[in-house]
Amino acid sequence: MERDGAARPTARLGPVTRSRVRRVSGSAVRDRRDDLATEEPLEIRLLAGGESRTVAITMRTPGADFELAAGFLHGEGIAGPGDIAAIGYCTDEDLDPEARYNTVTVRLAASRLPDLGATARNFLTSSACGVCGTASLDALRDRCAVPAARPPVAVPATTLYGLPDRLREAQGVFGRTGGLHGAGLFTPDGTPLAVREDVGRHNAVDKLVGWALLGGRTPLDRHVLLVSGRVGYEIMQKAASAGIQIVCAVSAPSSLAVDLAREFGITLVGFLREERFNIYACPERIEVGRIEVEQAAGTP
Repeated sequence: MERDGAARPTARLGPVTRSRVRRVSGSAVRDRRDDLATEEPLEIRLLAGGESRTVAITMRTPGADFELAAGFLHGEGIAGPGDIAAIGYCTDEDLDPEARYNTVTVRLAASRLPDLGATARNFLTSSACGVCGTASLDALRDRCAVPAARPPVAVPATTLYGLPDRLREAQGVFGRTGGLHGAGLFTPDGTPLAVREDVGRHNAVDKLVGWALLGGRTPLDRHVLLVSGRVGYEIMQKAASAGIQIVCAVSAPSSLAVDLAREFGITLVGFLREERFNIYACPERIEVGRIEVEQAAGTP
């Protein structure tokens, strides 16, 4: 796969933006400059057979944009391994230089654009909640049927305990701004393979999947995904599409995330912090000690 690089845009925003703030602490007031996490729109275009089409506009933190585009297309079932011929920033002369860095064109290997009827929806997304109002659960079932046999993978509970710290240590921009979510891919022994940051945790996951897709590392059925914050339907959808078997979050899962994990046989761990966590689906992949069953009061 090529990376289109001719006629590069000339202006590019980074993941951090400097801003003047007024800090109040008790009776002390001080004006100073501070670092903010950059949030900018990214338009994702498909190109095939000389025809172009915009398929998504998402709010994101600049950086790993090609991975974000590839991961998004993979998660939506639009483009998978081998479908992408080239990817690059838009070079349209009618766009100002800054806008060109906010538009990614994905050139497909096919001779024409795919029929998006089965997955058509409003692809205007936000950094906060991913693609909202989706009704694509049936389409996800069609393309992510649970395999008859998956390679066995097991992770000790003691390995999970260390993952949040490893994720945080790799979040360089979060350390400066405090304003980004993180997502990391780990091996079953806890080795970090890749960490991505973004104002939207679903974007961070797309960047990870895109990293794997563009590097020929899919499927990810021998990996653990950890996300900062909560986990909802969108992240579980992306995990299922990538074949990830274990998803962990430092906060709570939604009810639909749990339903999806159980349906697709994905181990779902929530509230992973301070050497404790909850397992909401498929607990057999997590190696724990003796299990005590707590009974409700009045239950024999």
